[in-house]
Amino acid sequence: MNRLGVAFLFAVLIVGSAPAGAQGRSGDHDREALFSPDPSKVIAAELAFARMAREKGTWTAFRETAVDDALWPSPALTRVQDDLKGQPNPAQPIVWSPDAVWVSCDGSFALSTGPATLANGRRTRFATIWQRQHNVEYKWVLDQGFDLEADYAEPEFIGAKVAQCPQRTLQRGRFRDPDVQDSASWGRGTSNDGTLEWVTEIAADCSRTLTVKVMQGGAMAEVFSRHSPAPTPPPGQPAPSCPD
Repeated sequence: MNRLGVAFLFAVLIVGSAPAGAQGRSGDHDREALFSPDPSKVIAAELAFARMAREKGTWTAFRETAVDDALWPSPALTRVQDDLKGQPNPAQPIVWSPDAVWVSCDGSFALSTGPATLANGRRTRFATIWQRQHNVEYKWVLDQGFDLEADYAEPEFIGAKVAQCPQRTLQRGRFRDPDVQDSASWGRGTSNDGTLEWVTEIAADCSRTLTVKVMQGGAMAEVFSRHSPAPTPPPGQPAPSCPD
């Protein structure tokens, strides 16, 4: 078992040892469970996603773990469920594991990132935005890939951090509806309490940049920023273009 595997086991133990009071009568989760950040749940969701890809197929896993209008770059941001409709799973799965997770203070949204190995052996870095659902489980709303850092070294533990909570009382508003009809909304967004935000910028040549900020020291601070150059078209094909 590698070091990230040990961290996964630790995360599962944390999730599995939640107190009985985390659920009320009729299986309803209490208010604290609904509005408390828990990085271990995001780590467990990400690792379950990766395990499903290995066991059931990559595209099956992408479809089953995403909200209905989740987005990915293709090369502009498009709906994953539409792109994968009827698509067979590739013979070799994508293999990945998180090395860092950031969660908003209220736990409504989170970023997970880590290395991934494609079927052709190329190594990349994924970045996934997760949304907590009404059942307190997480589904992802945005997934992107970038070149892995040339000097990347596997960390000893999965980094798990929570945004600083505002001094004021946390807002106990409703969850954002997971069935948002405007799919472009997932290209950028803000957690329910405003302590985590992300934005995807896509240029006309389809190069893109994802930036994620969280509340730290009383201000929003950048914790993740990656750029992907314009995709190279297949031989004889025109270069792709993305709408403004």
